[in-house]
Amino acid sequence: MKTLKFKTTLKCGGCEEKVTPGINNIEAIKEWDIDFGSDDKILTINASIDVSKEVINAVEKVGFEIEQID
Repeated sequence: MKTLKFKTTLKCGGCEEKVTPGINNIEAIKEWDIDFGSDDKILTINASIDVSKEVINAVEKVGFEIEQID
């Protein structure tokens, strides 16, 4: 299992609703969560393989900024 973390510009549940379909369409993702309490709005992905490119594309496609972090 790979845990991937991303800094995002997602701000609220409405933003989460916009990215949900794209993220849920990535089959390798087992679970994901957005920490709206953190300054960087950290998106955490648990997936069976590295799907960072697919996640970045899905989030950028609906108009948000995203950057992978360690």
